[in-house]
Amino acid sequence: MKILFLGDVMGRAGRAAVVEHLPRLRAEWKLDFVVVNGENASNGMGLSGEHAKLLLDAGADCLTLGDHAFDQKDMLQYIEGESRIVRPINYAKGAPGRGHRLFNAPGGRKVLVAQVLGQVFMKRPYDDPFSAIEPVLKSHPRGGMANAVIVDMHCEATSEKMAMGHFCDGRASLVVGTHTHVPTADAMVMPGGTGYLSDAGMCGDYDSVIGMDKAEPMRRFITGMAKTRFTPALGAATVSGVYVETDDRTGAATRIAMVRVGGRLEQSGP
Repeated sequence: MKILFLGDVMGRAGRAAVVEHLPRLRAEWKLDFVVVNGENASNGMGLSGEHAKLLLDAGADCLTLGDHAFDQKDMLQYIEGESRIVRPINYAKGAPGRGHRLFNAPGGRKVLVAQVLGQVFMKRPYDDPFSAIEPVLKSHPRGGMANAVIVDMHCEATSEKMAMGHFCDGRASLVVGTHTHVPTADAMVMPGGTGYLSDAGMCGDYDSVIGMDKAEPMRRFITGMAKTRFTPALGAATVSGVYVETDDRTGAATRIAMVRVGGRLEQSGP
């Protein structure tokens, strides 16, 4: 399969970039499955039902969330009726929705998408992501029940993301980090056939501070004082993420490439 994963969609600029570029990328790259992390799509804080529909209509097969999963209160109900949205497995107990789902792909193939939250430097003490993902990997063997297995590791620390990559090697088709909004340059296929990237980056305006208009974050860094709320930057956005090709029989990644389309960053793709 040809799979595209796009990093955190950041506000109006990120939404607009996904709507502009994703339909064309699906056609040009002949994509079989697309996952988009949408947890910052609504004003930089969470995902509303309206904006979820927008991203799904643009060509996403699945939306993942993160620590801001339910900042937009309508998502508490919306996620129960929309099976294409996956929230972290180890979010608060009793949270609505599910942390993993098995999706249909063209040709009768199956794609498992799962998301976990890391613990290092995170504001809340989430449950251990490794023990949370283990039963999911066991019950959905790569190349067995699932032709491809995608794990979204949503956390701050690159070391924790790398550890998850090695933990899933040989069992996932792709482990990709989200949350920090900065794309890393370590796309690779691990020894066991798992594609890996520490962070997919964001779909947003990079003339910013991790997607926020730079004036207020810079004021706080320089003076230590806040004047107003953070607001998402609204300049031309780059669609950032990772492309991976997988073997249908084994689920192993056979090729991986960083993706950067539009906006200010150097362009990259398969």
